[in-house]
Amino acid sequence: MLLTAIIIYLAITVAIGAWSSKLVKNSGDFVLAGRSLPLFLSASALFATWFGSETIFGASSVYLEDGLLGVIEDPFGGALCLILFGMFYLRPMYKMNVLTIGDVFKKIFGEKIELIASLFMIPAYFGYVAAQLVALSLVMGAVTDLTLFEGILISAGIVVFYTFLGGMWAISITDFIQTTMIVVGLVWVSIMIAQDAGGVGEILSKAPPESFRFFPDSGFNEWVNYLGAWMILGLGSIPSQDIYQRVMSAKSEKVAVRSTYLAGGFYLTFGLLPLFIALGAKVLYPEIYLENKQMLLPSMILEHGGLPVQIVFFGALISAIMSTTSSGLLAPAAILSENIIRPYFGKKLTDRHFLWILRINVIAVALVATLMATWETNIYELVAGASILMLVSLFVPLTAGLYWKKASRMGALFSMFFGMLSYLYLSTLELAISAHILGLGVSIISMILGTYLFPDQPSTDHELS
Repeated sequence: MLLTAIIIYLAITVAIGAWSSKLVKNSGDFVLAGRSLPLFLSASALFATWFGSETIFGASSVYLEDGLLGVIEDPFGGALCLILFGMFYLRPMYKMNVLTIGDVFKKIFGEKIELIASLFMIPAYFGYVAAQLVALSLVMGAVTDLTLFEGILISAGIVVFYTFLGGMWAISITDFIQTTMIVVGLVWVSIMIAQDAGGVGEILSKAPPESFRFFPDSGFNEWVNYLGAWMILGLGSIPSQDIYQRVMSAKSEKVAVRSTYLAGGFYLTFGLLPLFIALGAKVLYPEIYLENKQMLLPSMILEHGGLPVQIVFFGALISAIMSTTSSGLLAPAAILSENIIRPYFGKKLTDRHFLWILRINVIAVALVATLMATWETNIYELVAGASILMLVSLFVPLTAGLYWKKASRMGALFSMFFGMLSYLYLSTLELAISAHILGLGVSIISMILGTYLFPDQPSTDHELS
C-alpha cells in the first residue's frame, strides 16, 4: 500500500509537470516562470531551495554525531543565505531584469567575465544534483528491492521529465504542494515521536550534552572554522542560479523580498524538526541508529510507524528531495543556454530554439549528475562541496561588483581564479583552518589587488560604476 501511494504521488507530480508545460511560451517562462509568481508560490519555492536530502538525511545523521555544531552549515547557514539575499542582493539584481546570475556578471563586468563566471558555476551543480539522486534512490530502496544504481536512474528519469516539460512553472507549482507535504509530514512524525518517548522533555533530557552546544570552544581556530561553517551555504549559495531563479520569479520586488524573509524563517523552523526526530529515534530505537545513520528516519518510520504516518512521511521526504533536484537541474541548464550558447549563436537562433536548448541541457546535466551519484554517496559532503566551489570563486566578485564602484574586470578575474586554485590546493593539505576559509581570503585579496593593479578604463567601466 505504501508503494502504491508513492507511485500515485509521483504520477500526480509528473502530471502537474505536463500541465504546466502549457504555461511555457518562451525561455523567460521556462527559467523564471514569466516573473509572475505570487507570494505563496514564491515563498514555498524558496523554502524548498535546499530543503532536500541534506536537511532530512544528511543534517540529521551529522547532528547525532556532532550536535548543533555539526549542522551550522545547514539548516542555519541556509536560512542565513535567504535572509542576506533579501537584504543585500535582491534589489539591485531584480532591477537588472535578466534571466540568470550569469547575466548579472555580464551587466557588472562584461561578456568575458560572464562566460568565465558561468563556467565556474556549472560544475558545482553536478554534485548538488547527484546528492539528491542518491537520496531519492535510498528512499526508493527502503520500500522496494531496487539497488542504489537502479533507484538513481529511475529518480533521474522522473525529475527530468517534469522539469523538461514545465521548467520553473513546474518547479514552482510542485514546490507549493511539496512544501505542504513537508510541513505536514514532519510535524506529524515529530508529534508521534514525542508521544512515544513520553514527551519532548524526556527526549531532550536523554540527549548527550553536546547535542545543544551552539558555540565552539574559545580557541581562535575553532571560532574561525565555526564562522566558516556558516559561510558554506550562508555566503556560498548567494551567487547561485537556483536561488536566483526562484527569487526573480516573483511578480514584484516587494513580493521577492518578503519571500526571502518568510522562506528563511520557515527553513530554520522546520529545518530543526528532522534533528528532533533523529534525536527521538536514537533514544527510542538505538538498534536502528547503529545500522545506517543516513537511513535512520525512514527506517524508523517503516518499522515503527503506521501506514498513514508512512505515507505522509515518505510523501514529505520525496517531495523535499524532488523539489531540490528539479531546481538543481534547471539552474545549470539555464546558465549553459543563456550565458554560454546564446552569446555565440543568439543571432542565428530564435527564442523557440533556445527553449529546446534549455530542455536538452536539463537532460545533459542529469546525465552527468547521475554518473557522479554512482561515485559518491555521502549526501552532506556532496552538497557542501557544491556550495564551497561558489564561495571561493564567485561570492567576492558578485558582492564587490554590486557594492564597490572601483571593482574591475581584472579584479573579478583574479578573485575567481586565485580563490578557486588556492582552495583546490589547500584542500589537499591537513590544516587547522578549513581550506574554504583560506580560499575565500585569497579571493578577497585577489579582488582588491587586481582592481588596483588593473583598474577599468573610464570608457569600459562596468555599468554599476
